[in-house]
Amino acid sequence: MSKDLSYLRNIGIMAHIDAGKTTTTERILYYTGLTHKIGEVHEGGAVMDWMEQEQERGITITSAATTTFWKYPTSQGQSIDATKEYKINIIDTPGHVDFTVEVERSLRVLDGAVALFCAVSGVEPQSETVWRQADKYQVPRICFINKMDRAGADFFNAVTEIRDKLGANPVPLQIPIGSEDNFRGVIDLITNQAIIWNEEDLGMTSQIIPIPENLKATSEEWRQRLVESVAGYDDALLEKFFENPDSITKGEMIAAIRRAVTDLSFSPVLCGSSFKNKGVQALLDAVCAYLPSPLDLPPVLGINPEDDQEETRRPDSAEPFAALAFKITTDPFVGRLAFMRIYSGNLGAGSYVYNNRTNKKERISRLMQMHSNKQNPIDMVEAGDICACVGFKDIKTGDTLTDEKHKIVLESMTFPEPVIGYSIEPKTQADVDKMSMAVAKLVEEDPTLRVETNEETGQIILKGMGELHLEIIIERLKREFKVEITQGAPQVAYKEAVTTSVEHREVYKKQTGGRGKFADIVFELGPREDETLGLEFVNAIVGGAIPREFIPSVQKGFEAAMVNGPLAGYPVEAMKVRLFHGSFHEVDSDALSFELAARAGFREAAKKANPSLMEPIMSVEVTTPDEFTGAVTGDLNRRRGLMKGMEAKRGVQIVKAHVPLEALFGYVTDLRTITSGRAAATLTFSHYEKVPKHLAEAIIAKVKGAAVK
Repeated sequence: MSKDLSYLRNIGIMAHIDAGKTTTTERILYYTGLTHKIGEVHEGGAVMDWMEQEQERGITITSAATTTFWKYPTSQGQSIDATKEYKINIIDTPGHVDFTVEVERSLRVLDGAVALFCAVSGVEPQSETVWRQADKYQVPRICFINKMDRAGADFFNAVTEIRDKLGANPVPLQIPIGSEDNFRGVIDLITNQAIIWNEEDLGMTSQIIPIPENLKATSEEWRQRLVESVAGYDDALLEKFFENPDSITKGEMIAAIRRAVTDLSFSPVLCGSSFKNKGVQALLDAVCAYLPSPLDLPPVLGINPEDDQEETRRPDSAEPFAALAFKITTDPFVGRLAFMRIYSGNLGAGSYVYNNRTNKKERISRLMQMHSNKQNPIDMVEAGDICACVGFKDIKTGDTLTDEKHKIVLESMTFPEPVIGYSIEPKTQADVDKMSMAVAKLVEEDPTLRVETNEETGQIILKGMGELHLEIIIERLKREFKVEITQGAPQVAYKEAVTTSVEHREVYKKQTGGRGKFADIVFELGPREDETLGLEFVNAIVGGAIPREFIPSVQKGFEAAMVNGPLAGYPVEAMKVRLFHGSFHEVDSDALSFELAARAGFREAAKKANPSLMEPIMSVEVTTPDEFTGAVTGDLNRRRGLMKGMEAKRGVQIVKAHVPLEALFGYVTDLRTITSGRAAATLTFSHYEKVPKHLAEAIIAKVKGAAVK
């Protein structure tokens, strides 16, 4: 191989909104020499927040990728070859819950992550969401407790919350010297040295000072805990620990911590203040020292589509080419870009790849190494790396691209269903075609965005993950695509559910002269016993009552019918159908007859299966000063909220509740009013729940255009 993969890191930076992800990334770009001026989020100058809306709002909306290089210093005394330069592919992900898909698809292709936490707020709701996503994809991570310079910063409280709220095993490798305005540096527990960063050169250089007297006991206690954690993980070190704890060398500790991080046994914790340029270089060192390279992780698993057998691909250029497209975006200059993680083999610009979803070949005309929204052309990309490509015709998020002779389908990504919709219509006739093209591009970029046409009213409904998500999509339609549109009031994405099991017989018969249509099915329809979504179809036909070739058509008919529920035409999310009897006609029966019989059978049976309307419930967490607690809880109760608990934390109350989405439109604005702008809320989708009967009747009547009787 032309490049040593052990010096490659594919990492993501993930956290709750406002924990300092983009600021940290900007510092990394500055210290690694990629930028010569630090971009600030609050000034709208961050390199990674390149969209206009990101700069205006001070939030990250799309995950931006960049590649940078870091020389691992020898001054820390670590036993790693310091002459080598580490290549780090970084993805800066959004923190807002509406853009959780960006985190999901980034974590799917990364080898490690840096989880950022605010030293004041500790573990916040979205921190829990991204941590669970990292657990789902088994991503090793290190923790960085940021904003140590802020009033109320508490490093040890944040560590406790990581353990208690996330169920993680945090192991501090540093403890802070001072906090709030007095935050000066850190004590490195591995080298047992105190480090402070020089402010004159924006933290570019640091100096080692004696450990302050008032911190000697604390530092000794936490170093002892670190040595015990490391020794407890490694049997050989455990023996040395019992003989003489001081005999464990720095190199041995670093190697053991690295193995423990890779197999998710624990997460090292560092601290600093990215905004004040303290601790970011130590974080970069930790990324190189502890997060895995592609070689440290097991080979990627996939299914061979030709024989359905499981196969693996190792991160080796000699293996057949395999890559996963994890993001599609549109660039005004180069057109459509597909971001890919290369798992094995290599790919040259101008070569062909095989798309296992479409079963077609795609020509990749150019390859790019990304730096935010700018591209640097490259001739070839090798196993383990991340790049973007242009020139393809049909590649979607989650597609596996391979060598045509060695096909494999890698595990794709699952995305949450949208919970809110707006009706949109173009203002002028000239905008009609522009709007449909623009919406198609945005849907291709964002798998959580859906477009539906209401069959009864002809309205186009744009569905997304939350009000902010759709607000930004509509702004992008106006700014990037120059489409003038009118938007309607927000609409909740209701679902329907069948709650009891019923048996039903459906005979479909048509005679129009010549060959007719005939299908006869007897089935049981009811709710699923497990938590899985979709149709659970059980074929219990015996003795050939229905020929085997017609069974898939029956299943297809039920799946298609689930799109329109029996109450108000909302989709049925999950149900079970057991097909156990029926009959057919030698001449008149065909696949279409059985599909139509299943559709008609669903309509009749679902009405008898005690259907109910389901609404999305949001998990709401409000951080409010004590004096507004009564007003906040009273307001949530008025919105049909169910209180889930309260927690006092440094002069503020954290109120948790489950509230129907329908009652939360405009909530953030109302909350500002009742708390004089001093409270903040986080809204996260939680689950679907049955709508109370009187409200359900009103919603159904409204949808059907009839007065409530």
